[in-house]
Amino acid sequence: MSWNGRRVLVTGSEGFIGSHLVERLVEAGASVRAFVLYNSFNNWGWLEDLPPESSRSIEIFPGDVRDEGRVAKAAEGMDCVMHLAALIAIPYSYSAPASYVQTNVSGTLNVLNAALRHGTRSVVVTSTSEVYGTARFVPITEEHPLVGQSPYAATKIAADQLAISFHRSFGLPVSILRPFNTFGPRQSARAVIPTIMAQALAGRRDIRVGSTHTTRDFTYVKDTVEGFLRVAEVPEAIGHVLNLGVGREISVGDLVRRIGSVLGMELSIVSEDQRKRPAASEVERLCSDNSRARAVLGWAPRFSLDEGLALTAEWLRRNLGAYKDSIYNL
Repeated sequence: MSWNGRRVLVTGSEGFIGSHLVERLVEAGASVRAFVLYNSFNNWGWLEDLPPESSRSIEIFPGDVRDEGRVAKAAEGMDCVMHLAALIAIPYSYSAPASYVQTNVSGTLNVLNAALRHGTRSVVVTSTSEVYGTARFVPITEEHPLVGQSPYAATKIAADQLAISFHRSFGLPVSILRPFNTFGPRQSARAVIPTIMAQALAGRRDIRVGSTHTTRDFTYVKDTVEGFLRVAEVPEAIGHVLNLGVGREISVGDLVRRIGSVLGMELSIVSEDQRKRPAASEVERLCSDNSRARAVLGWAPRFSLDEGLALTAEWLRRNLGAYKDSIYNL
């Protein structure tokens, strides 16, 4: 299917994955309406860093997903809605759970209502592997139980269930993508890979992290973005949840050593209590089964962990000033 001329609304467009998605959609020929969180500085987040050739095909649409009327206006005339706007920092969700309910649950409800009202032909809702909680079996399939081990995860479970209910109740053409620990350029310092790299590139050799034994399944951002394009192209994905992950896990401790190898540095680890989740809230293990995405979307990850880490490090070296490496970023 061609993206030429297709009108696409991307919420959360100014963020990490969102900005990469907008850039890729423009490259594919789509006309993108970029829904960015309104602020008095008129700052468009990472969209500010896109090259001029990408920016010309982007309509900036400031607003807030918690505002039902503004979301409805943004969805008007769109062929496709890709919903990525969310509060995602797990530590902050312990302190401000109401904000997560308002943004992640009510915001998603506003997007679904807007798409239903305007007869949008394709809606993609972004989930997270955190909804599975600690793996009860690996690899984790889409049938794995959903366990909200943090307020963030609980709100994403609620958002996913709302999306599924709109498909079942009203026939809304919704698909849910469930990425496993996407990483790459532009990711915030609250994520583990940029926080490790930022500390190392700033000259620190004692890398401060939280728990070191937990495992994650890391997917490079360009692979995740291709999943978004594929899912909006495939009618068979409608009404389904699809994991996007590599299918390999690595512990945080081993990740520090892997990053040190990529950077050519000898790194040691300092585990700090303030960076650890409450014991019952910690997700100990995540490792994806991506066979549904492979079968339905024809999707497969192309970037190895080391390739993705090298590309991320190259970008971070040029943008280290954007990171506060000396503090714990919530």
